[in-house]
Amino acid sequence: MPEPIPADLDFLVIGECVADIVRTPGRPDRPHPGGSPANVAYGLARLGRRTTLLTQLGDDPYGELIRAHLVSGGVTVLTDGQDVATPTAVVTLDPSGSASYEFAIDWSLAPTALPRARHVHLGSLASVQEPGAAVARRLLREARSTGATVSYDPNVRPALFGDHRSGVAAVEHCVGLSDLVKASDEDLAWLYPGIPARDSAARWLTLGPAAVVVTCGRDGAFALTPAGEARTEAPPTTVVDTVGAGDSFMSALLATLATPRPAPDALTAALRTAAAAAAITVSRAGANPPTSAELAGTSEYRA
Repeated sequence: MPEPIPADLDFLVIGECVADIVRTPGRPDRPHPGGSPANVAYGLARLGRRTTLLTQLGDDPYGELIRAHLVSGGVTVLTDGQDVATPTAVVTLDPSGSASYEFAIDWSLAPTALPRARHVHLGSLASVQEPGAAVARRLLREARSTGATVSYDPNVRPALFGDHRSGVAAVEHCVGLSDLVKASDEDLAWLYPGIPARDSAARWLTLGPAAVVVTCGRDGAFALTPAGEARTEAPPTTVVDTVGAGDSFMSALLATLATPRPAPDALTAALRTAAAAAAITVSRAGANPPTSAELAGTSEYRA
């Protein structure tokens, strides 16, 4: 059963849950609750934001693991009531800690009423994999009509994005519905081969968002707005694995920004905080974002 939805909901996150089965050569498999939207919801709740996740979960051991994990972090879990198997992803880590993925995921979100929230976030496969993607995009349009702000992270997984042209079209549709968009330089390289990440981000800005943020791994992150550009370096850290780093960045970015159209100086502070959250996450195994107390203990933190 879903948890009751708080009346004063800060964030609604829409998207898939995935059981990440982390595989490292020479070690036993380690299951972790995952899925980019689920990670973002968990990260927001860990940072003290009232958050509901609209998702699909199976009545199976992986589904129980993920639900317990989300609820333990303070996330309200709302499902569409369909009988589905919990999606899985085998995450293989190379000696540097970088991750590659093998998925078993279906996304068939049923039409559902939109819970009221100040901000709605859509992520990853939920924006491109039909038939659920059409429902998710409709919910974004409804959210905008109610006055909510909207964010989007395509979190590209080429093996599941299908036809390249269709995937790009679906992503750009969601970009146009959003106030804030975040992508990695690797996402943009797949979507727009041979085009510099900044040029792709600048083009996205013309589609309607107030800010486009691009993460560049060890090279930090930058953001483009109509008012200018903001940048931050990546804090030094010891990498255990990179699972969930971008999702922690997204959570901290959303939790930190006070307005949907921030000035460049405010956005720079938010980027620093988000980069600090990602640095904490990569320093430990799995998608394990920081708490408010952990983030507040970093020199990059901005309240």
